[in-house]
Parts: sequence; C-alpha cells; structure tokens
Amino acid sequence: MPSTSASEPGPASARRPRIAGIGRVLVVIYAILALGAFGRSLVQILQQFDEAPLAYTLSAVSAAVYIVATVALVARGAVWYRVAWVTISFEMLGVLVVGTLSVVAPELFAHASVWSYYGVGYLFIPLVLPVLGMLWLSKNRPVVAR
Repeated sequence: MPSTSASEPGPASARRPRIAGIGRVLVVIYAILALGAFGRSLVQILQQFDEAPLAYTLSAVSAAVYIVATVALVARGAVWYRVAWVTISFEMLGVLVVGTLSVVAPELFAHASVWSYYGVGYLFIPLVLPVLGMLWLSKNRPVVAR
C-alpha cells in the first residue's frame, strides 16, 4: 500500500483542521471578545438597564454577533462561510456607526457599549478585528467539492 506524503492529498490532509495558524488566533480573539461582551451586557442589563437601554442593548447585540462569528469561523462549509461574512460585515458596520455616533452625539450613550468610541474600552480590538476577519475570510474560502 503506497504511503501519501504531507504534500499529497489524502486522508491525513482531509483531517487537517480548517482553522490553523493565524486563523486559530483570530477565532480565539473572537471567542474572548464574545465572552467579554456577553458578560458585560448581562451585568449591564440585569443591574442598570433603565439607565442606558440603548448602550446596553448594543452590548448584547455585539455579544450575539461575536458568538455567531466565532461559530461561523470554526464551522465548515459554504453556508457558514457566508454567515461569517455577514456577521463580520455587520460587526464592522456596527463599530463604525456606533463609534461615530458616540463621538458626534455622546448624549445617545449615557454609558459605553462595546462598540462606543470604536471599541476604546476593549483597546480598539472591535475596530481592528473585523478588518482582520475579512482579510482572513478572503484568503480562506471554503473548498468546493468537485
């Protein structure tokens, strides 16, 4: 029985994880941000929702986006690839819109959300992460079975 080398397609390459290297780091960062945003929004909503409902709802929305994006980046297939693009694009739009509104109309945000001031409370990771996610997605399209 002939053996297959690492460069030849075969059973070993079929089992190789889709997320490796930088992709794995990206997923870990998304997962950490998802946990942080979820925890923040849960505490905010349970303890102070009446003080800043818009900001706290936006924190919950951002948490949901990060959770779905994390799953979509890990999952295989064209559908999950599209879901990743949609969630990461929505994330980018959200960061830009909420970030800009928090600068030009700060009265809308009595308290900060994850995306306020372009994610300053999270070291601007919410601003940079979707750009990196889009770059990674554009270079790692799903393999189409022939």
